[in-house]
Amino acid sequence: MYGAVIVMKMLKTIIKQFTHKPVTTKFPAEPAKKFEATRGHIVFDPSKCTSCTICMKRCPSQAITVDRANKIWTIDRFKCVICGGCIEMCKFKCLSMENTYSAAATPAERGIDEYVITYVKPERPKKEEPKSE
Repeated sequence: MYGAVIVMKMLKTIIKQFTHKPVTTKFPAEPAKKFEATRGHIVFDPSKCTSCTICMKRCPSQAITVDRANKIWTIDRFKCVICGGCIEMCKFKCLSMENTYSAAATPAERGIDEYVITYVKPERPKKEEPKSE
């Protein structure tokens, strides 16, 4: 008797699976939905970066490296966990998050993006000496 109840419950589940839409999406054929909070990849603007290295220090996976002497900013896309910590800490707003995923890469390509920092520090206006009479 108890076995018949279990079989009926299982049969009910099987019939439900055939009559309802699938829960999953057909990803390669249909693109995945992107929401406002979707984390895709980090975008770097080299014209705003001052080489302060805060992003490098904040990165938990050590995916970001900043070479201050050569003015080179590098991110390893395979190491990056897309946590957004570097974006939160950057006070110059040179990092942002796009909700599109980065292009696929093989381990041979390593997925390393390297940028030359083009920020030029503006000159301070010269102080005028007070004129003495």
